[in-house]
Amino acid sequence: MSNGNSSAKDRPSVGRILQQARIEAKLTVDEVSSSTRVRIPIVHAIEQDDFSRCGGDVYARGHIRSLAKAVGADADELIELFNAQQGAPPPPLSSGPLFEAERIRPEPRRPNWTAAMVAAIVAVIGFVGFTFFSGGDSEDPGTVAERSEAGPPTADPEEEAREEPTPEPEPSESAVAAVPADRVTVRATAEGGSSWISARDSNGGTLFEGVLQEGDSETFTDEEQIDLVLGNAGAVRLHVNGRPIEDVFEMGQVERLSYTPGDPSEG
Repeated sequence: MSNGNSSAKDRPSVGRILQQARIEAKLTVDEVSSSTRVRIPIVHAIEQDDFSRCGGDVYARGHIRSLAKAVGADADELIELFNAQQGAPPPPLSSGPLFEAERIRPEPRRPNWTAAMVAAIVAVIGFVGFTFFSGGDSEDPGTVAERSEAGPPTADPEEEAREEPTPEPEPSESAVAAVPADRVTVRATAEGGSSWISARDSNGGTLFEGVLQEGDSETFTDEEQIDLVLGNAGAVRLHVNGRPIEDVFEMGQVERLSYTPGDPSEG
């Protein structure tokens, strides 16, 4: 056991390996930060073997894995080397979520504009029904008698049109317009599984940290930037500033994402 630790310490450090791989790949720190969404100061710190800015061993391993993938290094080998050189225990193997936390509250009710539209439709149907029955009471008795002698009345096209169900209006761009333009708003919804999620504001303050169970969602907002860590990115559906994010992540994949009021830039 001691020989393994000694050999790990004799090897180049994790940060040195990542830096050398980046240089050989002819990539700048800015390019690596853009492709991995890991902040530039954190990339610099990791290449100097300073993992204090990562927020813990779990985050550090995730950053190392993302950077290794970007520069073409062996992520599993670097994680093993990190555990040996930092004396950090390996993450527990489990088929369930990374962490256990209290169940997140259900998604809020549908927007008020939908309820208002339904109420308006009900009011219109009630008014039409009242008008129809009121007109029927004042009908000439002779006309009723003639209609009875002539046989069963034919269906009134206008009445059939009134009886047809009114289709529910489809969502419009108003949902996007309702999002404040001077803030960044991110909604995360668990679909097809659960995921551990961390959300921080532009000052590094924790907005949320825990497990998002399947079918649940959380909404985060800040004036400048929202930073996310998704422990099981393939199970999380994101809406940023009212628009869906089309990125397809793999189940079990750790993703670090940052969004500002101007995102998404396309779509």
